[in-house]
Amino acid sequence: MKGVGVPLAVSVGDPSGIGPEIAIAAWQGRKRNAVPPFYLLADPALILSRARIVGADIPLLETEPSQAAGLFQSALPVVALSSRFIDTPGSPDSSNAKGVVEAIDRAVEDCFAGKAAAIVTCPIAKKPLYDAGFRFPGHTEYLAHLAEHHTGKTVMPVMMLAGPDLRTVPVTIHIPLSQVPKALTTDLIVATARITDADLRSRFGLGKPRLAISGLNPHAGEAGSMGSEDREVIAPAIATLRAEGIDAFGPLPADTMFHPRARAGYDAALCMYHDQALIPAKALAFDEAVNVTLGLPFIRTSPDHGTAFDIAGKGIARPDSLIAALKLARQLADTIVANEPA
Repeated sequence: MKGVGVPLAVSVGDPSGIGPEIAIAAWQGRKRNAVPPFYLLADPALILSRARIVGADIPLLETEPSQAAGLFQSALPVVALSSRFIDTPGSPDSSNAKGVVEAIDRAVEDCFAGKAAAIVTCPIAKKPLYDAGFRFPGHTEYLAHLAEHHTGKTVMPVMMLAGPDLRTVPVTIHIPLSQVPKALTTDLIVATARITDADLRSRFGLGKPRLAISGLNPHAGEAGSMGSEDREVIAPAIATLRAEGIDAFGPLPADTMFHPRARAGYDAALCMYHDQALIPAKALAFDEAVNVTLGLPFIRTSPDHGTAFDIAGKGIARPDSLIAALKLARQLADTIVANEPA
């Protein structure tokens, strides 16, 4: 992650979804939306095919990362993968899995090599990857694996939804609601909050982040009458964090955490389960919210939506969230550079 002029690497995601066309649309709106320079890791033939399907007449240039920023205003820079894609909009194909993974691998390699300032990932679908033998639960876990491979250090990725008016972090993520009370531990809350605090300082440029910690139960348990987790699991985590100098407070009733006056009192909200964090984030900024992975040794952002197979190839996919992800990735990368010792 070197230098303000280094471009962003965009992995194409599942080529049967809307990844290719939102990347095309983001490039088309580069001047109007002040999109920072990026290059797309993809099969160039697939990108040209999808451009024709959605009626986008774009110049495309195969290039290397080092040349991408200089070409960006005149053509969409594509760094060609060795894998080739089948262009079947709306119909995922496991034969594309190799290229999907290669794009992620190459983006991570480019970040570690200083060729890319950050990674922005277009959405992937799990089933075609699983059918091809992919053994990781999802995108984020695979990125953490790659980070550990490159650094030799254990990595704990943390998911953040970042919008213009709210940042939320789910402590537990893709598990059934019935499993949340067992999965939720004091240690997990503390570890998640530490990573959130550290990245808000180093990447978002906040001197002393304020972390609002939600309760699990209605009314944050109401003194134990509606559940014991708030008092026995969450409150001790907050006490530990405060003893470490982290400005964490709560547990707060989740139903009163997200109105404007409440949001003004914190920089990020740590929530106890997936929907508790994602519902307010998406309600406030469905098209602008960005998925940011904290805790990685490189910057990774992603649009806050899926592959949208149902609209792929129809020319109606909006690039708003991808554009927001590109802008946030650039902002975070530039903040790190600005804070590096002279």
